[in-house]
Amino acid sequence: MKPNGWLWLVAGFASAVQAQTVPGNEAVQVLADGRRSIETPPMPTSGSPRPLCGADAGCHAGAWHMVETAQGLMECTEVQARPGSCRASSYGVTKRSRLWVVRVGGVWQQCQYPDLKSRCVPVFARPPANLPVDAVQ
Repeated sequence: MKPNGWLWLVAGFASAVQAQTVPGNEAVQVLADGRRSIETPPMPTSGSPRPLCGADAGCHAGAWHMVETAQGLMECTEVQARPGSCRASSYGVTKRSRLWVVRVGGVWQQCQYPDLKSRCVPVFARPPANLPVDAVQ
């Protein structure tokens, strides 16, 4: 491989890794000792709990929710990232329909891209205000 080929490979890998976190996501806090504190969206307080659609069960037909968890960035079948509903992120490797789950101004939102300037809608708003716009990425 030519030297400029290596540079392209490293630059491509770095950009994929860098894009895996959403700058400004209040759910991810870096503590003074360097550890990260991660908060995930709460379960809704009204209604009965939904049955779990496992990440590898083949029951998920919608966009994957990209959620920062204690294990790192995960793609989940739901916003709350319950155990079993998530798998390791394939962002930068496999193109899928995705939504990015972030907390901004104390409000949980779903964003079209890993950028707070993209189209974001509140997770817990009533329809149609909560209808997200996903993107294949």
